Amino acid sequence: MKIIFDCRYTRFDRHDGISRYTSRLVEELGKLHPVTMLINDHRQLELLPNLPWQIVSGPTSILEPFVARTVNKLRPDIVFTPMQTMGSWGRRYRLLITVHDLIYYRNRTPPRDLPWAVRALWRLYHLAWWPQRVLLNRADGVVTVSETTAGLIAEHHLTRRPVTVVPNAAGATDALAADTVARVRPDILRLVYMGSFMPYKNVDTLVRAVAAIPGCELQLMSRVSAAERARLTALAPQARLVFHDGASDKEYRGALVSATALVTASLDEGFGIPLVEAMAAGTPVVVSDIPIFREIGADAALYFEAERPEALVATLHELLAPGEWERRSRLGLRQSERFTWRGSAERLLALMEATVSHRP
Repeated sequence: MKIIFDCRYTRFDRHDGISRYTSRLVEELGKLHPVTMLINDHRQLELLPNLPWQIVSGPTSILEPFVARTVNKLRPDIVFTPMQTMGSWGRRYRLLITVHDLIYYRNRTPPRDLPWAVRALWRLYHLAWWPQRVLLNRADGVVTVSETTAGLIAEHHLTRRPVTVVPNAAGATDALAADTVARVRPDILRLVYMGSFMPYKNVDTLVRAVAAIPGCELQLMSRVSAAERARLTALAPQARLVFHDGASDKEYRGALVSATALVTASLDEGFGIPLVEAMAAGTPVVVSDIPIFREIGADAALYFEAERPEALVATLHELLAPGEWERRSRLGLRQSERFTWRGSAERLLALMEATVSHRP
């Protein structure tokens, strides 16, 4: 079986969620079976494993609808892509595509920094389900990263194809095992947020909660625009906010192992990699009470009502009760063991073998 793995969504400098999913999954899959990677820029190789590769046009190229004509020449039995938009016209191979989430159907507000025309198209696309159905039904199988998203796909009848869950796992905290021995609660109330500043991420709730807790500090790890930074700072001037504006993996690990908790007030997610990363570091997670976080955090996490800062404040006080921090830390370590890239790669390989074996 010849496997082609679409790695064209890999970034050049540091990973985002889909880039890390691509890199870690293809790395583990390559340990189980020969794989050839598709790239569209040699710089992507810096963040990819040492596997055979072929360069083709980019996923946003006008040639994308016809990329299968190029891929056909590689004579694959099956192609896997971590997105659902890979061109498939004229393909002569089996195709597995990925849906990470359906966030923007419920939260249609686009990024604040996009041009108005792009924002208008963004909203228009998410007004109906049929474009998604067209994308999914042209493949042989659909992969998603959580049971929660798989349930939403079924609820909205988005595809006739089989749907398989291939979960995310920890990304930036893989080397934390030695740091998690005998963790004790930090003396300083320091919270970590890892995620974007999209409206559905609801960072405002975190800022307002921190402002209400004397001595509490919120470290925001991701890149942030100057306008958004100013907006959040003005939202609660008394809040102690530390903007890292794009922390490295090493800086992120350091922040996690010194934090009281990882926090997020997100209104919707497809998975929740930061939860797994924090739990793997022995850091408790305090998160909004949404179905996907219940799936990932189980009984290790503490939950609060997403749009009530006072609920987050109360939940943090609960975490600081005698012995509770240490108990949540231990539960989180055990829960994080459910999510490994090796296990995800094994699921994906089994799906590939089944898909190819059932080819007409």
